[in-house]
Amino acid sequence: MNKLMGFYELREMSLPSIPWKEYTPDVELDPNILWTIRTAVYKGKDLNLPRKVGVDSIKAKRFGDKIYNELIDIGMVIYYPYFVAKKSGNLNVYQNKVVIEAVKNDLWNLVSLSDREVTIIINEGIHYNGNAEFLEKEEIKSLMNHVPEIRKLFRSELISGENILLEWSYAFNCDINARPIGNKYLVFYEARTIKEYC
Repeated sequence: MNKLMGFYELREMSLPSIPWKEYTPDVELDPNILWTIRTAVYKGKDLNLPRKVGVDSIKAKRFGDKIYNELIDIGMVIYYPYFVAKKSGNLNVYQNKVVIEAVKNDLWNLVSLSDREVTIIINEGIHYNGNAEFLEKEEIKSLMNHVPEIRKLFRSELISGENILLEWSYAFNCDINARPIGNKYLVFYEARTIKEYC
């Protein structure tokens, strides 16, 4: 399952996920909030694709129009309101265990900078590597509450030896200056299957 399929899978699941929509040049973006524009291809390499994260409507529109024309035959552009992440990570679901990785603030700190506060391995027990206090018990519980549905939906992939990787954040909506507003919430924004090779 690639990035594009993952976007559609998240939309169909009951997981709290980003309210993404497909971008076209006739889309009008609210100038009072910040935006994220991401890209996905129908097939082929779909890691490190072009994106703009947390930009005003003018920059988002300029980038969206440009990348839309470049991807028109090979992929699509999506957009959604930007959010401020306070904690982020990966939820990696295997047939017989769950691995949670978490980092401060944005997920790019984990992906790009290899920062990591904690890795939690949950199988017959719970094992911590790193700062065991970083995620609150309620935050772990909230993530784990979604594992049964993930296992049900991806049963055949799990049986065939794949694992399911979901990206998540505990986040806040924000204003045009990226200041958090409202209450913290859990949001998933990418799902993909990964084949492990020994």
